[in-house]
Amino acid sequence: MKQIRVAAVSYLNTKPLLYGIRRHPVMEEISLVEDYPASIARMLLNDEVDLALIPVAMIPKLPNPHIVSNYCIGAESPVASVCIFSEVPMEQITEVYLDYQSRTSVNLAKVLLEEYWKKDLRFIDATGEDYREAIKGTTAGVVIGDRALEQRLRSTYIYDLAEAWIDHTGLPFVFAAWVANKPLPAAFEQAFNEANALGLAHVDDVIASITYPTYSLETYYKQNISYNLTAPKRKGLELFLQKLALLNQAAVK
Repeated sequence: MKQIRVAAVSYLNTKPLLYGIRRHPVMEEISLVEDYPASIARMLLNDEVDLALIPVAMIPKLPNPHIVSNYCIGAESPVASVCIFSEVPMEQITEVYLDYQSRTSVNLAKVLLEEYWKKDLRFIDATGEDYREAIKGTTAGVVIGDRALEQRLRSTYIYDLAEAWIDHTGLPFVFAAWVANKPLPAAFEQAFNEANALGLAHVDDVIASITYPTYSLETYYKQNISYNLTAPKRKGLELFLQKLALLNQAAVK
C-alpha cells in the first residue's frame, strides 16, 4: 500500500501530537518529515506531501484543502511562543521584523497592529536567524516557536499575539491545522485522529522526556497551547481568514 506523506512542524508545540502518531499503528501507513511551518506549507502546496500541519494562512492558497483531525495548534489564552518583542512600548515602535518561518503569525501581527494597536509602521521581511539581533531601539520583531520562548528572556516588552487576538475578537485562535491537499481515506483520518488523541493523553510523558530549562513545559503544554479544534476555534479561524483576505486585497491596491 502506498504510504501517505505527512509533514509536521519541528517545534516543541507539536511534540505531544507526534508522540501519539509515532506510537499508534497509523505510523505504519505514513512517511513523516519535519521542518519549519512555511517550508511545510510549500511542500503541501507543491504536492510533495499529502497531509501537513500547516500555518492556517496557507489554507486559501490550496486548491482543494481538507482539514483533517479534531486537533490543531491553537490558543484560548496567551500562547507564549508567538509574540512581538521589543525594547520599547508599543507606542514607540516604528518598524517590525517579520519572522520568515510562519505566514500565519506575521499576518496575524499585521491584522492586530492595524486593528487592535492602531499602528502604521514599516514591516521588514526577515531572511535568516540573525534578525533577532536587530530587535533593539524602536525596531521590534515577530518571533515564533521555540525561539520565541528564548526571546522572552531577552526582550523588555512582550506582546502576545494570541492574547491580543482574543481580547480583540472574543474568539480563540488557530495557528496551525492538519490540512490535506486531497481527500484521504476515512479509515486513515479516523486512525490519525486517534493518534493525535493518544499523544495528548500522554502529555506528562512528553514533558518528562524533554529537558528544557528555558520555559516551563508544564505551563506551555497545559495552559498556553490548546490542541482541540473546537467549534469556537473554527469560528476564530474563519474570522481570521476573512481578515486575511481583506488584508491581501488592501496590499494589492
